[in-house]
Amino acid sequence: MEERRRIPFLLWPFWAVFQLVLWILKTTGRLVGAILGMVIAIVGVVLSITVIGAIIGVPLVLLGIMLMGKAIFG
Repeated sequence: MEERRRIPFLLWPFWAVFQLVLWILKTTGRLVGAILGMVIAIVGVVLSITVIGAIIGVPLVLLGIMLMGKAIFG
């Protein structure tokens, strides 16, 4: 039986993003996951050029880097 673990409230956003990355990699595969991560990171960098876009761009860059790292090393 699978044991249910309680995630602390402050760590929940990180856990949720990690679960999203795992789901994407399971469904698309490593190569497509790495390419998708690179595209998301590039879009995040382009959005970060403007001050208003940095609010969305910085998390996109982080998500893209996490996705590429998981695809390559995971």
